[in-house]
Amino acid sequence: MLQILALLLGITSGKVYFKDDFSSDPFDSNRWVQSSWKQDTEEAGKLEYSGGLWGAGDRGGIRTTEDAKFYAFTAKVDEEFDNSDADQLVFAFSVKHEQKMDCGGGYAKLLPPGIDVASFNGDTDYSIMFGPDICGYSTKKVQAIFNYNGENYLRNNDVKCPDDEYTHSYMLIVNKDQTYEIRVDDEEPTKGNMKEDWSFEKPKMINDPDQSKPEDWVDDEQMDDPEDVKPSDWDDEPANIADPDATKPDDWDDEEDGEWQAPQIDNPEYKGEWKPKRIDNPDYKGPWEHPQIANPDYVEAKDVQKRGPVGYIGVEVWQVKAGTVFSDFILTDSVEEAEAFLSERKTNQDDEKAAKEAYDEANKPEPVEDDASEDDSSETEEDHDEL
Repeated sequence: MLQILALLLGITSGKVYFKDDFSSDPFDSNRWVQSSWKQDTEEAGKLEYSGGLWGAGDRGGIRTTEDAKFYAFTAKVDEEFDNSDADQLVFAFSVKHEQKMDCGGGYAKLLPPGIDVASFNGDTDYSIMFGPDICGYSTKKVQAIFNYNGENYLRNNDVKCPDDEYTHSYMLIVNKDQTYEIRVDDEEPTKGNMKEDWSFEKPKMINDPDQSKPEDWVDDEQMDDPEDVKPSDWDDEPANIADPDATKPDDWDDEEDGEWQAPQIDNPEYKGEWKPKRIDNPDYKGPWEHPQIANPDYVEAKDVQKRGPVGYIGVEVWQVKAGTVFSDFILTDSVEEAEAFLSERKTNQDDEKAAKEAYDEANKPEPVEDDASEDDSSETEEDHDEL
């Protein structure tokens, strides 16, 4: 009851390790720092402080601006967060692909302390990578990748992400008991156990490599009846016969048209290919099951929920079309804190749609006058007058 009352009053008890609503320029105070990665080759795109070309209300964010470029930028958390003893790790942020993303990332990473933010790149170690990933028709999913013992593990099954032009929130909850939640906006969350939905462990049991199915193993449940014999008159009837109702046309000329033949039709008396009856196989032993043995490579994955100390939040993506706005980041040990923040920052999609329509209307191209058509029209009138 106290927890419900606290939520109604906007009171939360968790600790927030990072929160940014982008109410001020993130680059002025170096709150967010763009990496120098690929700057020398001009493969890195420019970032700007912007809520987008259109939007609902006064919203800020970090926006990508150049097509077919790499983007890498980081922010240091207010205090290092190690969730080893915490009940929850909650990471959330908002993404708006106002360019209608065709291929590119919109995900973010939780990074360890001590990284070189100046050279932050795609090879930099991370603890979690989370957020939308879109490319063509086949890839429209929420990435949720955990690093464990130096390897990155993707979720075994995809969680779908929106692919429209509007703002959407993404939240990842990692619980102390190794359960998790992935939330997209207010949709039904995806829940489960981390060890069941990520392949941190190799299987405990494997097929015995020294065993194979015996050559004389009979796994056919039925067999042809050896005593069943094809009737002697089975093949007397052909598959097709001449149509008995067909008649030679009156205008048919044998000398010019050749000898007339009635068209062929299916023979109703034809019995088809003969097959013996099937009977139960007396030698049937059932399906052969490969004997299992303990997997010598199995190692129990322990404490997969522990994400180690988090020192930075980073975004490292490549985009075919630019125009993505990243905003409303929060890292906390309390889902209530994250819910309260995202609820406060939530956009109204109807307002966003209206803003987009207004922007499109204001920026639609001017109709092009066809000078050639006008000239042709004048010439036609002159020619007509001369006539």
